[in-house]
Amino acid sequence: MKRRPPTVISEDDARLFREAIGEIRRIDPVAAPPPVPKPEPLPRMLEADEAAVPGELLEMAFDPATLEVGEELAYLREGYPPKLLRELKRGQFSVQDELDLHQMNAAAAQASIATFLAEARQHGLRCVRIIHGKGLRSKAAGPVLKALTDRLLRRRDDVIAFASARPAQGGTGAVVVLLRNLR
Repeated sequence: MKRRPPTVISEDDARLFREAIGEIRRIDPVAAPPPVPKPEPLPRMLEADEAAVPGELLEMAFDPATLEVGEELAYLREGYPPKLLRELKRGQFSVQDELDLHQMNAAAAQASIATFLAEARQHGLRCVRIIHGKGLRSKAAGPVLKALTDRLLRRRDDVIAFASARPAQGGTGAVVVLLRNLR
């Protein structure tokens, strides 16, 4: 929008205006009233949250048995940015296929992992999940398949990173693997 330059008022126009208006009486300026202080803010949400705590503690909205037990697995190949592992842990990669190792012994699991990852590479998959279980029925040696999976994945050249899955995807009983794109 273009602005027009202000019109110049001639002396005749100003005189005509004063004649049309007539006598004027000047008003003395009045000082503005002092500003009213603002009231202190009330922390209503904090008070509501604090009041709700006792009831929530008695309610126990979650099942303690569902809490994660065991160590989380995490690995990032040298030369890749740490941001990649953080994104993998947050579940920001879409899992394209999965392998379940339940009911397998160590030898069968090792062969299955090798075959699964080779097929994933062949099909151009970038992110897969391996469900190794939490090893709850393992003896004193600890979770056998979890340790085996950790060891095997760290040795593979096509694995960029891996991390324990989000709780909804198996938690510490599964690992999400990010594969290098070899195509």
